[in-house]
Amino acid sequence: MTYILVVEDNPMNMELVVDLLELYGYKVTGAQDGFKALELVKESEFDLILMDMQLPKMDGLELLLKLKSEPKTADIPVVALTANVMKGDEERFLDAGCAGYIPKPIDIHQFKAIVAGYL
Repeated sequence: MTYILVVEDNPMNMELVVDLLELYGYKVTGAQDGFKALELVKESEFDLILMDMQLPKMDGLELLLKLKSEPKTADIPVVALTANVMKGDEERFLDAGCAGYIPKPIDIHQFKAIVAGYL
C-alpha cells in the first residue's frame, strides 16, 4: 500500500485531490496546515507528500525546509501542488528541494500518471 500525505488548506481542492488519489488506490491522509503535517509525519510514514505552497500559519517553503532537515522525513519526495504558476515559481520550488511541481488547477486526466511518476 502506498501512503500519501496531502497538505492543502482549501477544502474543495483537498476533497478533489483526496478523492482522485483514493480512486487510484492510494491510502491518503490530509493536513490543512504545516503544523498538522509535521504532527502527521511524526506519527506515520508516507511515500509521497503533495503540498500546497500557500498555506496558513507556515508556508510551503518553510514546511519543506523542516521536512528536509529531519532524518525521518528528508527522503520523502515532496511535490508542490500549487496555484503559484508565475514564471520562475517551478524553478524556485525545485531549487528549494521539491521533487516535482504540479500546477493548479490540476489536469485530472494526467494526474494519475504524474503522481505515479514520483513514487
